[in-house]
Amino acid sequence: MHYETLKGKKILLGVTGCIAAYKSAFLIRELVKFGAEVKVVMTPSAVQFISPLTLSVLSQNNVIVKIFPDSQESGTDMTTWHIDYALWADLMIVAPATINTIAKIAAGFADNALTTLITALRCPLIICPTADVDMYNKDITKQNLTKLESLGHYILPAEEGELASGLMGMGRLPELEKIIDSISFVLSGLKKDLKGQKILVTAGPTYEDIDPVRFLGNRSSGKMGVSIAKAARLRGAVVTIIAGPNSQFLYPEIKLINIRSASEMRKAVEKELPANDILIMSAAVADFKPAKVADRKIKKGNKPFSLQLTLTSDILSSLKKENKFIVGFALETDNELKNAKKKLIDKNLDMIILNSLKDKKSGFEFDSNKITILNKSGRVTKLSLMSKFSAANKILTEIINHVSNSSSV
Repeated sequence: MHYETLKGKKILLGVTGCIAAYKSAFLIRELVKFGAEVKVVMTPSAVQFISPLTLSVLSQNNVIVKIFPDSQESGTDMTTWHIDYALWADLMIVAPATINTIAKIAAGFADNALTTLITALRCPLIICPTADVDMYNKDITKQNLTKLESLGHYILPAEEGELASGLMGMGRLPELEKIIDSISFVLSGLKKDLKGQKILVTAGPTYEDIDPVRFLGNRSSGKMGVSIAKAARLRGAVVTIIAGPNSQFLYPEIKLINIRSASEMRKAVEKELPANDILIMSAAVADFKPAKVADRKIKKGNKPFSLQLTLTSDILSSLKKENKFIVGFALETDNELKNAKKKLIDKNLDMIILNSLKDKKSGFEFDSNKITILNKSGRVTKLSLMSKFSAANKILTEIINHVSNSSSV
């Protein structure tokens, strides 16, 4: 969740004229729920798709559509509102952004309330392009988006799917959770600093079958690993995630490999690692599995039942790590720092992330985490409790700094 990045923030939402404009109502509701204050500016064509009154009620602020009043016969109450809004905001997002508005922003036009406001902005700007597939894929649209990104604006690309026209292709507005993630990301001062990097992440639990009905597992939700994958993608990396059973939302452009057991995860990691630069092993891989898996359901009976266990293979210890940056995770209940340092050395890791089950609201199943980052140079960085998405970005920033320092030596 994004409580620490959105609470108290002042956000401008620009809404333009396309069918996805109705989704702006849901976006406002989520931002307000997280504690942000939202003010809305619409293009004149946007009111054909959703009413200003709806967005005003949801944001609890007036909505601006026109630069000038319709009539001055009864006087005017105009101010330099566009300057006031521009100075007020911590961030502005245009979602959805039509190709017409994108072209105007790229060319510096100020011919309506929204584009006029953008010319006065001092805060970061996120643009969420949305259009039908042929419009979205036009060379001029791509050139405009490239130009806007080169000017320092954050472009959240459209996604592929069924469009309002009935066609399939690129052009859909991203899911609400992804838009919220991008807002939190940009408010945190982060950039697309992982372009060109290929990152492999493991997430979630592994299940070890006892019989066709039962299994050994753990309480891992997959939230930490998925947060790392999403944060890496927002930072521009090409991301693959190998995930045990979980129900977490994942961006569609992240390559997903579903596995169930520790053995399946090991095989998947060995297969995918050669094509990647960085491996982040955040999955809670089972240490033990049944020595024998029954082919039928084991009946309860009237006698005590004993289950013989054997060790699973150690994925990190068996990997060929040449020219790869490897990050491990350690979940400990006692002697946390000592055990994490030992694991860092024994498994020849570049970095390890320590979790302690003693920390409240941290670890399995929570949306928040309290981590300590240890790298092989001996540096130890203890972080306070934060959302797993924020923790993921702290980890990625530490990796970037470590890799940059190593390459400059």
